[in-house]
Amino acid sequence: MAFAPRGPEASFFQVLDQHRASLLAALRKGGREPAGGGTHLATRFEDSVGLHMVSHCTTRKIKSDSPKSVKTFALILKILSMIYKLVQSNTYATKRDIYYTDSQLFGNQTVVDNIINDISCMLKVPRRSLHILSTSKGLIAGNLRYIEEDGTKVNCACATAVAVPSNIQGIQNLITDAKFLLIVEKDATFQRLLDDSFCTKMSPCIMVTGKGVPDLNTRLLVKKLWDTFHIPIFTLVDADPHGIEIMCIYKYGSMAMSFEAHNLTVPAIRWLGLLPSDIKRLNIPKVTLIPLTKQDQMKLDSILKRPYITCQPFWRKEMEIMADSKMKAEIQALTFLSSDYLSRVYLPNKLKFGGWI
Repeated sequence: MAFAPRGPEASFFQVLDQHRASLLAALRKGGREPAGGGTHLATRFEDSVGLHMVSHCTTRKIKSDSPKSVKTFALILKILSMIYKLVQSNTYATKRDIYYTDSQLFGNQTVVDNIINDISCMLKVPRRSLHILSTSKGLIAGNLRYIEEDGTKVNCACATAVAVPSNIQGIQNLITDAKFLLIVEKDATFQRLLDDSFCTKMSPCIMVTGKGVPDLNTRLLVKKLWDTFHIPIFTLVDADPHGIEIMCIYKYGSMAMSFEAHNLTVPAIRWLGLLPSDIKRLNIPKVTLIPLTKQDQMKLDSILKRPYITCQPFWRKEMEIMADSKMKAEIQALTFLSSDYLSRVYLPNKLKFGGWI
């Protein structure tokens, strides 16, 4: 075995092990979810991939002799020349590095980000193949060791979390005994679980947070861990439309990055909590609940109309509970039951008895 300490007895993970066996069986059959399909604009949904761009999508032309697009054309050429130099010298730069080479010319970071995405999409290659890296904001902790591209050995089984590497493609020799990976929406919840020694009590496991909407590297890391180990992956998000949106990004991807869906999405991800149905089941005090705003309701309606929800009836049911109640809840609402209810009762029971959807 690669790690110590040990957590619960082996029998604790019986349902988890059965879930993993079903995931592996699905992979052998082609890696598909139970059912689904559909189309949306230039993006198609496939249950085994998530949202990805169709080959016949609408394109736009940027001409050098057009007053409207001549500046964009020039900026694309400038960034292409920088990419060429990076590839030729086998060096890497962040999007921020590129922006600061001529911040007055680019104007703002968003211009650089959009052009890099356009180049990646146009050439049909992942951004890292352009030798452009994103700055990581995510954290990882638990039963995992690996070696970074420069030879640095990283052990995530420490008391403090480790920053997600900026070059996921370069990490190698990944080792883990983890029974599951838990994606935590918010950094505050992630840190609280660390303080409660959740990774030790539920050992062996891995925890990851993207600190809200995940950056590219956090998504790449989750995908790499799935592709390497095929362990169950669960999400812990607020019972609100924003939390559900973040979970959908990990599982099915986003419109903006649909051209790279095969490298980013993990359709095997399951929703562990906080479920809207948990609010009533656990008798969470009404004083801790928050009314849905108009923006929340619009977001919820938008998610319910997405093609992948047709193959997630249990997700739909949970979202309908939220819509009917017109209330949302943060994970922190569980502290009203007891200060360590999340790590001591809620998550262990969910994991032991299969409380995911």
